Amino acid sequence: MKLPTKRITDILLYLSIGIFLFGSGYKLAEWKIKNSSRDQLTYTVFNAQNNLPKDTKAENVDFGLFWDTWEKVEQKYVDRGKIDPQKMFYGSIKGMVASVEDPYTFFLTPEENTQSKADLGGKFEGIGAQLGLKENRIVIIAPLKDSPAENAGVLSGDIITKVDGESTEKWTLLQTVSKIRGDHGTEVILTVARASGEKDIPIIRQEIKVPSVELTYEKKNGKTVAYLRLSQFGDTTNSEWESAATEIANKWNNKEIAGLVLDVRGNPGGYLDSSVFIASEFLEQGKTVVKQETTNSDDRVYTVKRKGLLLDIPLIVLINQGSASASEILSGALRDHKRATLVGQKSFGKGSVQEALDLQDGAGLHVTIAKWLLPNGEWINGKGIEPEVMVENKVDEDNTLTNEQDAQLQKALELVITRK
Repeated sequence: MKLPTKRITDILLYLSIGIFLFGSGYKLAEWKIKNSSRDQLTYTVFNAQNNLPKDTKAENVDFGLFWDTWEKVEQKYVDRGKIDPQKMFYGSIKGMVASVEDPYTFFLTPEENTQSKADLGGKFEGIGAQLGLKENRIVIIAPLKDSPAENAGVLSGDIITKVDGESTEKWTLLQTVSKIRGDHGTEVILTVARASGEKDIPIIRQEIKVPSVELTYEKKNGKTVAYLRLSQFGDTTNSEWESAATEIANKWNNKEIAGLVLDVRGNPGGYLDSSVFIASEFLEQGKTVVKQETTNSDDRVYTVKRKGLLLDIPLIVLINQGSASASEILSGALRDHKRATLVGQKSFGKGSVQEALDLQDGAGLHVTIAKWLLPNGEWINGKGIEPEVMVENKVDEDNTLTNEQDAQLQKALELVITRK
């Protein structure tokens, strides 16, 4: 029996389609098996679509290499107990963020993010020293006053080469902080490099409570001077500052003091807005405190928007190599507007602005969003601010200066009582 030609054509067509679909299905299954090996691992991977700006160009990035590497590590690494998917995940993000090669742009795990917020809140457990990066080396910006680090003999400018015998080469700031911090009462040994050579310094960790503002009064040639130490620009700084500024203003108006020495030595910075708030205590309304430049949004100029209480008090500002970021904004603005004389040593030189972002699950991201310029347009990044009166403190490495031995403070007191 002969089938009609059209019927034969239909059968052949359906057969061809069937063979094509079967082959395609097989190849598709084969591709899925090959490229979805991550689904065969011992955990579940969730993906979320990002929310990029509409004008952002999509980049074609093949993540096959990433998953291939992930799978090979999990399958072949000799010590199975060290395979921690969560740590691998966080490590991947850290590496991605670190690729921009900016020491102030970094990812924080939930634990690290909590520690970072505790720092600015003025309470944490550790040794009480502010760290920085210079020439890819971990450096002590400054030990906090009366901290375990200061009491043990740690000095501004010390290079940390080892923590508990482990080299800090290629460590990030966060790695170093996490190694140094620990429970109250435990010991950590820092190996520091100085001009005199390397030295091991054992330190017992304690709970560190850091007041931002400490106000005392010093005598010089029969005159009383307000001496205000500003240790950071943190969560409680503005409220602490207002209380101290009110007290100083009252004494100045009653002619009980001859002037003010503002000490930001060893102050590593903090919130930019706080530096603007404090500078506004001394500058007239409308004056520029700092300029912020960025490629992602409009530039911004921060100006004085309130009437300060200390507009005419004689003022000397103390700075040193531990004065960084917001400290440099404050001291630089007061210098540029000829409101204060700077005394001490050249500052640290950090001229960038970071934004602290909270991510999901408690993680965080600190990202450099801009650079800042002093009112005169100077960008001090990497070079710092030179004081108008250079004074160096010479101190035995194992001793802490008293106010009487502090040549920088004594020079500041001498200058402030002669200013009008």
